[in-house]
Amino acid sequence: MKFEKVLNIFQTYFHYHHPSIENEVEIMVERKKKTSPVKINYLIDFIIFVAFLAAMDPHMTGIAIHEWLSIAFGAAIITHLLLHWRWLAATTRRIFSKVARQARVNYILNTLFFIDMTLVIFTGIMISEEALPLLGIRLEPGFIWRTLHSLSSDAALFLLGLHVALHWKWIVSTTKRYVLKPMISIRLGKVRQEVSA
Repeated sequence: MKFEKVLNIFQTYFHYHHPSIENEVEIMVERKKKTSPVKINYLIDFIIFVAFLAAMDPHMTGIAIHEWLSIAFGAAIITHLLLHWRWLAATTRRIFSKVARQARVNYILNTLFFIDMTLVIFTGIMISEEALPLLGIRLEPGFIWRTLHSLSSDAALFLLGLHVALHWKWIVSTTKRYVLKPMISIRLGKVRQEVSA
C-alpha cells in the first residue's frame, strides 16, 4: 500500500514537472517487455548443457533417446552459433591481428569444440542403431566409427568443461540475474501477501 502511494506521488510529480518523461517511461517499459538476447542465449546454453549431459551416457537414457537427443543437440549448437555469428565473424577477421588474449583463447576453444562436436555427431550418425534405421537409412557401424565416437565424446566433455570454466563469471552473473533474483522476488511477493493478509 505504501509503495503504491509513493509510486503515485512520483508519477504525479514527474507528469506535472516533466510531461515528456511519461513517454520515456512507457518506452522503457516496452523495452523491458522484450526478451533480452542475453536471456535467450542463457536459455539455449542451458538447454545445450543439459542435453549434452543427458546424451553423454546412452545407458542412462537408452539408445533411441540418446540418438534423437544428440540430433536435437546438433540443432541447438547451430542455433548457438547463429546467435554468436557477429562475434564469430569479427573475431575470425582479426584473429591473427591484435585481439584480446581471452578472445583468442575463447575462439580457439570454440573452434576445437565445434570440430569435435561435428565429429561426435557425424560418427554418431555412422553408428546409429535407432534414428537412421527409423528413417529407412541403414549404415554398417564399424569398430573405427565406434572408437572415434567414444574418443571424440570424451574430448567434448573435456572441452565443455574448459568452455564452462572460461565463461564461469558470465554464467554466475546471468544465473543470479535471470534465475535467482526472479525467484527471490516471487518469494518476497508471497511473503508480503501473507503478511498483509
